Amino acid sequence: MVNASLLIIGDEILSGRTQDKNLGYLAKWLNEAGIQLAEVRVVPDIEQEIIDAVNALRAKHDYVFTTGGIGPTHDDITSESIAKAFARKHMIHPEAFRRLEVHYAEGDFTKARQRMAHTPEGAELVDNPVSIAPGFQVENVFVLAGVPKIMQAMLEQLRPRLKGGKTILSETLAIHAPESEMAEVLQNIEAAHDGLSVGSYPFFRDGAVGTEIVVRSADACRIKSAMSDLKVFCQQQSYSCSIV
Repeated sequence: MVNASLLIIGDEILSGRTQDKNLGYLAKWLNEAGIQLAEVRVVPDIEQEIIDAVNALRAKHDYVFTTGGIGPTHDDITSESIAKAFARKHMIHPEAFRRLEVHYAEGDFTKARQRMAHTPEGAELVDNPVSIAPGFQVENVFVLAGVPKIMQAMLEQLRPRLKGGKTILSETLAIHAPESEMAEVLQNIEAAHDGLSVGSYPFFRDGAVGTEIVVRSADACRIKSAMSDLKVFCQQQSYSCSIV
């Protein structure tokens, strides 16, 4: 298995002013690439918090993705913080500077916008086909924009650089019964199938209580077997169920 973590950076996320839309997209995108998102952290725009989180995550996971804090304003401190995390100089990246200088009209390439050309020394750029200002990669850390449309476009540029493993498959069975009535059987089904995880998620629809059972594995045969066991259980208990 190849795993990854996500570090979401920004006071606006923690305050609730901005709703993060990158987590769900990244998790799905990575799974399709054979990479499992194993951990997510959210930190404020505080240099030491970013440094500590990046160093902890890059030591634990194959890949680390960060979002936010690479714009032109004073509180965009991600790039400099990443440089300090790797003990590298924070400097103008010549190619990033060239792209931005070409993009902006004469007189519009201000000092603020020039901030977006700074990266840790030796960083490899991540192309930004939406608004030019690039992200960057240092070792196993990929630094991306926080704006969802730009983040998604940057991700597509990374496909050739990422090496995935097995894709995790899943199937969902909606059972019209309380979660508490099937806790033991779910535990037994998971224990009986190596490499399988079973999650239960209660719901309330049309005045009735039910539970969605999500079965996950890299092995389609194990999922099929577990789903069969679940359907047998439903028949035995006279529970109605349906694949979602």
